[in-house]
Amino acid sequence: MVNELPLRERKKLRTREALVETALALFSEKGFAAVTLDELVAAVEVSKRTFFRTFASKEDVALAPEKELWRAYAERIEARPLTGPLLTTLQDTLFTSVADMADGWERRFRASRALADRTPALTAHSLRHCADVTDALVASVASRHPADELRVRLLFELMLAAWRHALKEWAGQPGDPGRDALRSRTREAFDAIPEVAELARGTAGD
Repeated sequence: MVNELPLRERKKLRTREALVETALALFSEKGFAAVTLDELVAAVEVSKRTFFRTFASKEDVALAPEKELWRAYAERIEARPLTGPLLTTLQDTLFTSVADMADGWERRFRASRALADRTPALTAHSLRHCADVTDALVASVASRHPADELRVRLLFELMLAAWRHALKEWAGQPGDPGRDALRSRTREAFDAIPEVAELARGTAGD
């Protein structure tokens, strides 16, 4: 819990949250390229040194909600025994990670995804991050599971494809869909995965 952290850590967390909130607001209003780092740190009243102790770049802060999710996901996968169906483990860990994100995360995540969708530099950064996370997770899971790395990768990429579809559907909903709506869209997408296996075997519709 945040209140259980030492004072120094709570201050760092509040600074991080202020940087993310302000960055997303400025980037969404003016455009990612139009906002300078000087403008961002001035708005939050911190130094560039403080910024770079927290984030590596403007891209890093703009995609913070996405990176927070996959950092939590990776930590849970590392700590979780890989028993039972592997796809179920991968999916359940994602649901748990989303559920445990901080208050307001889904609002920041949606703003970040909308910004990335219209900003090529952020799209490229997001894809690179996704590739790096995938490589690390696949290597970790394959080292602890009987399936070889190829099959683990294919399974994880299939789950990611369903997740990306769910995000697109969720982001396209009118109003301000919350975390429950994201979970529902993700469950719908995950439920379609067995049908994909049937298509691969040529048994769909039999």
